[in-house]
Amino acid sequence: MNIDLARTFLEIVDTGNFNKAAERLSVTQSTVSMRIKALEDELGRPLFVRSKSGTQLTAAGMQFRRYATTMVRVWEQARQELALPAGFRTVLNVGGQFSLWDRLLVQWIPWMRTAMPDVALKAEVGSSDQLMRQLIEGMLDLGVMYSPLSRPGLHIEKLLEERLVLVSTRRRAVSDWDEDYVLVDWGPEFRAAHSQAFPDMKTPAVQVGLGALGLQHVLAYGGTGYFPMRVVRSYLSAGRLFEVTGAPEFRRPAYLVHAEDETREDWFDTALDGLRYVASLENED
Repeated sequence: MNIDLARTFLEIVDTGNFNKAAERLSVTQSTVSMRIKALEDELGRPLFVRSKSGTQLTAAGMQFRRYATTMVRVWEQARQELALPAGFRTVLNVGGQFSLWDRLLVQWIPWMRTAMPDVALKAEVGSSDQLMRQLIEGMLDLGVMYSPLSRPGLHIEKLLEERLVLVSTRRRAVSDWDEDYVLVDWGPEFRAAHSQAFPDMKTPAVQVGLGALGLQHVLAYGGTGYFPMRVVRSYLSAGRLFEVTGAPEFRRPAYLVHAEDETREDWFDTALDGLRYVASLENED
């Protein structure tokens, strides 16, 4: 079976739509339809039922999903391992959201190089949606993200819980409005809690979707914003930032996601334990 057929099948399952699957795969809708027709002919069973409301899996499609996921994952592992340079036994593909690479995953890489020097690492950065798709397709072995989606065959565990604290480049109380407030979009849960805590807040002049960009702006030009304590702790100690007196704190959990595989090798469990250990050093009660 052509591996592209399995990939196409999984994209339709994830998007629920032939058109969206075609966009993700950078092919035409007719190509997607032809691939699914070829797959159904090969299996001898219909896999999807299409309607105005979207695309639904048939009973056979639900059965095949698990096998398709395994096929793609095994293919990607084989492709990576066959391309390994001498001296390495395998490659570990890990992905994380940008904010979680800062300190957390960056510190885990040297831990891995010391603990398992014969395991090559391939690191990716992406959004939660992108990382989940790569995990489903077998392109990633593990992912670290803020908003994972529950999917069959994937294990999700809480890795750490970040404290988002309000900091400023000057000493101030929360009652004093800062015209240079930078609103960082830390996700839907944060947006809801932030709106509830500050119902009368004026629309900030600067709003960003990337925490690192917001922090760089505040440090360079002055201002106030919510950032993870693990990221700003060194700036607080150095006197470059100050916690805003009386400001509410928000919690933001981060999760570790990987495939459920009872046959995985010991080195993978060691890698997970290392990530948990590094996260424990960053975790805040």
